[in-house]
Amino acid sequence: MPNPAAPGPSSALTALTPLTALSPLDGRYRNKVATLAEQFSEYGLIRNRIRIEIVWLKALADEPRIAEVPPFSEHACALLDAAAADFGVADAERVKAIERKTNHDVKAVEYWLKECFATTPEIARAAEFVHFACTSEDINNLAYGLMLAEARNTVLLPAIKALIQELRALAHAHAALPMLGRTHGQPATPTTLGKEIANVVARLERMLPAFADAPLPGKINGAVGNYNAHRIAYPDVDWPGLARRVVTGLGLEFSVYTTQIEPHDRLAALFDALARVNTIVLDLDRDLWGYISLGYFRQSTREGEVGSSTMPHKVNPIDFENSEGNLGLANALLRHLADKLPVSRWQRDLTDSTVLRNVGVALGHSLLGYVSCSQGIAKLAVDPERLAADLDASWEVLAEAIQTVLRRYGVPEPYEQLKALTRGKRGITRESLHAFIDALAIPDDARARLKALTPATYVGDAAELAKRI
Repeated sequence: MPNPAAPGPSSALTALTPLTALSPLDGRYRNKVATLAEQFSEYGLIRNRIRIEIVWLKALADEPRIAEVPPFSEHACALLDAAAADFGVADAERVKAIERKTNHDVKAVEYWLKECFATTPEIARAAEFVHFACTSEDINNLAYGLMLAEARNTVLLPAIKALIQELRALAHAHAALPMLGRTHGQPATPTTLGKEIANVVARLERMLPAFADAPLPGKINGAVGNYNAHRIAYPDVDWPGLARRVVTGLGLEFSVYTTQIEPHDRLAALFDALARVNTIVLDLDRDLWGYISLGYFRQSTREGEVGSSTMPHKVNPIDFENSEGNLGLANALLRHLADKLPVSRWQRDLTDSTVLRNVGVALGHSLLGYVSCSQGIAKLAVDPERLAADLDASWEVLAEAIQTVLRRYGVPEPYEQLKALTRGKRGITRESLHAFIDALAIPDDARARLKALTPATYVGDAAELAKRI
């Protein structure tokens, strides 16, 4: 019996709004990721299925050996193209209404097309060639290929490249600003703030092509990938050639050998590449969070904004925390997609179908990560005095420089001498180091060079490297 203490949702909650959405991507963060809804909503999937069905029908009509479907007139072609180009939400709702009867989403697309052109004699005569010799996966894999291509090229790549440009500008602006390095969280050889940001730019630019250039595959070869139904109906048609023309005409890479499903190995490579890009941004989020904690960056505030519900003084690095959290979610999904999609029982099971419906979720969390990181960067203001103070309190980091010069001039046990002087000690000063240097048996010019050195000037080629990025 129903539990009276657990009533069903009220009618107010069944209506989907940003407040009632189950997913925060469709709720709290909708305005930041809405650009992906065009591709990866249910509407976007149906729209691309319609496009594939029409492309296939027109390809059949252009095949001379299929006499039952003569080439369409320019007018008929224009009507078919318009059905795909002008496909709207109301049309998708009609497809879903048909699906409630068929209990099959792709068959509903076929029936919608037949219904749509029932009063257009030239197209209606070819009605039974809609979805001809196709399995649902012939339509779905191509639809997802188009969705991924569009999302990658129009949403994700522009967002990543914009983030790279913001980081490049930050690297150039602070190319020569000295900063204490930290290895294992301890004071280490100095660098510059710009060089540390330049490292991230270089990593992203090195990794991005693996995502940007990853081929998107496609197949349209029937129930188990052998053109069985195609060949029995029209033995003389070059079905592999026709299929290749259709797939490559969509901008996808043709898969010759498949089961009922395209094997998804290249999709796995795409998702894995995006996860690696995300990991670099996540690493940046954590470093910037740490630099804010050290006081190297201040964050701009906004009138009326609250940092803590109880501590009025706080300005929390919430954008970088938001970015880190969402990129972690994205990578969990992307890596599951990469691991799961290439695995399918025998010629086909449906596990890939339900998993693929979450591609937009993975990309949405990725996009949210980039947007949040970018928002955080826009709020940053460097505090040069704080960086300088840290350097001036860490003269012990020059031990590396001194012992390396001593090695050049053959001074016995230089590492050991500097270790005894500095290891684990934070009270090292300019004066104590200069006293040590004055007692060394090295040339006067080397002694002068070491005494002129400060933690802020011991940065090697950092500034030049940052400017070149």
